[in-house]
Amino acid sequence: MKPTKLRRHIESMHPNYVQKPIEFFKRKLDQYRGQQSRFVKATTATAKAQLASYKIAYRVAQCKKSHTIAEELILPAAIDMVSVMLDEASVAKLKTIPVSNDTISRRIHDIANDIEEQLIEKMRGKRFALQVDEATDSNKDSLLIAYVRFVDLESLNEDLLFCKYIPKRATADELFKIIDSYLTEAGINWEDCLGICTDGAQTMAGKRGGLQALIKRVAPKAQWTHCIIHREALASRPLSPTLNDVLSEVVIAVNYIKTRPLKARLFSALCEEMGADHTAVLFHSEARWLSRGKVLSRVFELREQIQLFLQEEGMNELASKFGNEQFLMKLAYLSDIFSKFNQLNLQLQGKDKYLPHLQTKSVHSHRKLELYGRKLEQGITESFENLTNFSKTNKLTESTVIPCFLEHISALRGHFQKYFPDNSAQFDWVRDPFTAPAPDDLSSSEEEQLIEMTSDSSMRLKFPSQTLCEFWLGVEREFPLIGQKAVEILLPFATSYLCEAGFSAVASLKTKYRSRLNVEHDLRVAISKLQPRFEQICSEKQAHCSH
Repeated sequence: MKPTKLRRHIESMHPNYVQKPIEFFKRKLDQYRGQQSRFVKATTATAKAQLASYKIAYRVAQCKKSHTIAEELILPAAIDMVSVMLDEASVAKLKTIPVSNDTISRRIHDIANDIEEQLIEKMRGKRFALQVDEATDSNKDSLLIAYVRFVDLESLNEDLLFCKYIPKRATADELFKIIDSYLTEAGINWEDCLGICTDGAQTMAGKRGGLQALIKRVAPKAQWTHCIIHREALASRPLSPTLNDVLSEVVIAVNYIKTRPLKARLFSALCEEMGADHTAVLFHSEARWLSRGKVLSRVFELREQIQLFLQEEGMNELASKFGNEQFLMKLAYLSDIFSKFNQLNLQLQGKDKYLPHLQTKSVHSHRKLELYGRKLEQGITESFENLTNFSKTNKLTESTVIPCFLEHISALRGHFQKYFPDNSAQFDWVRDPFTAPAPDDLSSSEEEQLIEMTSDSSMRLKFPSQTLCEFWLGVEREFPLIGQKAVEILLPFATSYLCEAGFSAVASLKTKYRSRLNVEHDLRVAISKLQPRFEQICSEKQAHCSH
């Protein structure tokens, strides 16, 4: 400003300061600048405390812990560490971080909403497939969990779509309404849905009134897949009456030991005295995929300890079973065959599993059963480790029990043929397009593009260095017809493993001490692969100091 204007301003607005020396005004300027820096510093400290609060909430949700742990453990522990390693000024800064139970809960909700917003933005307008399952939690609340796999740039991403409470009966209509309303509110078109994977329950799998039928009405391109893990469990479940009697006796012995705390302690002490590698048997549960194999293997390993313990308890009839050579050979066979099924089951589990790969593993299992049956007919039991070692150690011949095993193997082959028809060859061109013949259902244009693609030397060089989905998504950009057809085969889920893993996370979150918790937001933050945008979340919230 001009000096004349400054003089007029001070004479008219501040007449008391007209005669003040210049040092007075310099001092005022320094005071003003000091106030301004303190204000900026306080604002920055509050914003940092807010950001720290969000990151603490994210850690709490990731670990599936109670919201009160931040206030009761995390912050006090951090204060103790800082007070020892740094100074009290740093401790004072930590104390401004808001970490109360309600604050952490709100932070988790904000983070979950941000992750959900990111997911919807990535999904909108993209092809996707669903994986859906329903279960009841520890508080008897019915939950519907849905996972989604969608095309995202050069990969297929998998993430939790939602976890919703089912207010009434878990009918197909109610489940469809929940899914349909969610997709409608999110602005996602059913026409982009290419697959739906569920278990074999009538509510889910019904061709006329089931969930798959209702989805196909609004998404004509959607192909229903019966979870391969569930099919494997169904195929391996039936037992002949003789082998079923062995399993029943094992379950009776296990329940006698495990359901009585005193008996379990006495049995553990006996195992320690005898130098056993394990000191406890395992419960058998039909609902757990790997239960049967693990239970039988552990019982066979502790067969001598179980027999001695049952004799001491006066259960001589049951104890005599564990001293019977025929019974033990059948037990050894069951532990071997179900251990093999467990290995198959573990190979089917996990993320990023595609139908062409898992279908091949199931067909290979059927071929292995043919091998086992052929070897048993020749009197060779080397495929069954426990049975072979037990027979050699006790100098026994398996000829008396082989007919029973052959009957079981034959029945298993029939069940696997029913649940896994040998049609995996239809996916050979997807697994290895450069050696497999073209399928018969390709149109002329699609087959022409397949020939062009397989003749391209650059594509041949890329194939070994990329994942299957990355390769075909790259092919789709240059050869859209054949690439799209391959992606439509890879996109649908092959198992409902992710939903089962989601329910395991729900069990960790919703304990008897947190029975009123609404797990939707906590579950999304705990298992989603998307990272929260902390800076954006904080910019939309007003920062407050802890109080």
